[in-house]
Amino acid sequence: MAGRINDDDVKAVRDAVPIDAVVSEYLQLRNAGGGNLKGLCPFHDEKSPSFQVSPSKGLFHCFGCQEGGDTLAFVMKIDHLSFSETVERLAAKAGITLRYEEGGYNPGHQRGERIRLVEAHKVATQFYIDQLDSPEAEIGRKFLAERGFDQAAAAHFGVGYSPAGWDHLTRFLRGKGFSDKELILSGLSQDGRRGPIDRFRGRLMWPIRDVGGDVVGFGARKLRDDDNGPKYLNTPETPIYKKSQVLYGVDLAKKDIAKVSRAVVVEGYTDVMACHLAGVTTAIATCGTAFGGDHIKILRRLLMDNGSARVIFTFDGDAAGQKAALRAFEDDQKFAAETYIAIAPDGMDPCELRLAKGDQAVVELVQPRTPLFEFALRQIVKRYDLETPAGRAAALDEAAPVVARIKNIGAQHEVAVQLAGMLGILDTQFVVKRVAQLARWARDRGGKGPAQQQNPQRGYDTPAPAAAASGPALNLRSPAHRTERELLKLALQRPELVSPAFDAYGIDEFTAPPYAAVRQCVQDAGGATGAPSDYLATVREAAPNDTIRALVTELAVETIFAKNVDEAYAGDQLVTVRLRAVDRRIRDVQGTLARLGANGDPEQLAAVQNELWVLTQYGQSLRNNGAAAL
Repeated sequence: MAGRINDDDVKAVRDAVPIDAVVSEYLQLRNAGGGNLKGLCPFHDEKSPSFQVSPSKGLFHCFGCQEGGDTLAFVMKIDHLSFSETVERLAAKAGITLRYEEGGYNPGHQRGERIRLVEAHKVATQFYIDQLDSPEAEIGRKFLAERGFDQAAAAHFGVGYSPAGWDHLTRFLRGKGFSDKELILSGLSQDGRRGPIDRFRGRLMWPIRDVGGDVVGFGARKLRDDDNGPKYLNTPETPIYKKSQVLYGVDLAKKDIAKVSRAVVVEGYTDVMACHLAGVTTAIATCGTAFGGDHIKILRRLLMDNGSARVIFTFDGDAAGQKAALRAFEDDQKFAAETYIAIAPDGMDPCELRLAKGDQAVVELVQPRTPLFEFALRQIVKRYDLETPAGRAAALDEAAPVVARIKNIGAQHEVAVQLAGMLGILDTQFVVKRVAQLARWARDRGGKGPAQQQNPQRGYDTPAPAAAASGPALNLRSPAHRTERELLKLALQRPELVSPAFDAYGIDEFTAPPYAAVRQCVQDAGGATGAPSDYLATVREAAPNDTIRALVTELAVETIFAKNVDEAYAGDQLVTVRLRAVDRRIRDVQGTLARLGANGDPEQLAAVQNELWVLTQYGQSLRNNGAAAL
């Protein structure tokens, strides 16, 4: 494994790249007051901005969907990168050289490997683009023109041409300082009799980018009859290219996919081009492999698991296309989205359809047509003779388990009714009961335990006893909870105003469990007194789970509700929270006295009466003297 990135280097990267500069690359920000910025959240659909960025704290938080974190968290989520990939990308942008621990330098896995391979692909992309203008590439330009793509279209998608010679690109990259080992590892070159030679020769080239926009591989189209290779040749598996984990066009489509909660899956590079040029800018395609589970993971992140999201597959109408559609249906239930299939008239693909009937025909093609489950069922049913009872029964035996896999019970019932209609079975309830029975059997065999309880008002996981005090659920209409929230915001944003008094407050002085958990985080991080420069990061790291960590971020970004945030205001919040805690304790002690009664143990009675007197005096002092009594 690669070594772990040095913690100081991670901090240096986090400090060197301003969060507002990074976020501004993805959405427009405007002034929100208090030094904060706001914009429309890129992680969920909204009409008014609830997404806030605090440049001074290096944090973001959406008050709509509760996403939040620092610069690294933002890039990880929006570009779907791992932590190390995010640090490496931002380090390269900031010109910071990273150090690795736990194993030191490993030439096979050290930080420079990805950067070097990506850089080689970047250089190769421009080389191929330049070659498309050469006389030799006339055959490639003609291929594009015949499919309705002009020079501007080729430039938009970075389409290029690989010369037919043995080692044109290899020699060019050597001249740029890349080693033979790097060229082989990248997949741009392959071993020849006398050393590395170009992998792609005499072909039209499509650069394949990851979600972050880096070119990680190529798709190469055969142009000449004397080329004995396959029609399409893709980059082999490399450290940066995994065909099951890339989608062609996703770098161009990702923002619109997230914005409109819709994705169109087509079969080839030219189909993606045709769709985008026709205005269907959510089109993507797999790269030489069937649409599978890893592709679904990518789309789910972009679609945000929105229940109203839609995925439209545009497979060819031939047998291979139908087979691909059925394979896609195998993974259908991994989506939170509704899935559909659209097949163009006469079995044309989107590229052919655009040529024959224009852009509008492509737009109309991908309007949701037949639900994928319906298409899959019809493919099953048509194999049987439905004129006979035996044929209808056999079709039901094969189709019912497919319907039983639909997770939503309401949708499952509706589809079962449709299946009865397809089969011509008049007893609809018989089919519905058969499907429900199969679904129960499947659940019994692979069922999971009960889901974790959640706070119905906010969706917080119920904190463990050690993480939070017992108390009522979070309710922002409660005056007590509003004050506790303000005090925690002060402790996170202006710790110098509440120190050292805040660090003496007990966890049980915060009545809302989530707020008690945040108070515990501050304590575990070393307290608010003398807060260091990485104070907020330390508090976030101390959170017991992602939910509480998100709340810490939310409180660190949310505006403090005061015109003048000063010691007087901070003192008022400290006193109010403490006074309410004292009053609660007084009520508890008074209850204990009532239970003991006049015949209780004299020594115990005296101790309880003494505690009640001390608490009463302390409460009166807080009311009279304010923060001076703390």
